[in-house]
Amino acid sequence: MFKPGMNQAMEPSIAFHSSLLRGWRRTCPRCGQAKLFDGYLRLVRQCAACALPLGDIRADDFPPYLTMVAVGHLVVPGILVLERFSAPSAEVHMALWIPASIALVGILLPKFKSMVVGWMHFLGLTGNERQ
Repeated sequence: MFKPGMNQAMEPSIAFHSSLLRGWRRTCPRCGQAKLFDGYLRLVRQCAACALPLGDIRADDFPPYLTMVAVGHLVVPGILVLERFSAPSAEVHMALWIPASIALVGILLPKFKSMVVGWMHFLGLTGNERQ
């Protein structure tokens, strides 16, 4: 990743941003070519393109936490704006915001998990430190 003539102090920020962007696209944090998941949230054992071992990286509770924060920051202002301007019944709120919340969680959770996996790969936390 380091190119001759490149400032070595600048290299980590480029790798960090690219690993997060590759995570958002749910691809390998190293090469960005192969898919990161074998299913909805299960990591592949290793990258099909560059053979990077990914199956031992544990993101644990951070991706769900990020997802809850993001969904809360999107849904709650929507609820408040709707309530301020039209004051619908509780049934309308439930019919609108419960499916919206479930859809947002379904979309954002894998993206946040893959971004956290990319971040952990950038930091060198591959899951093999225990041995």
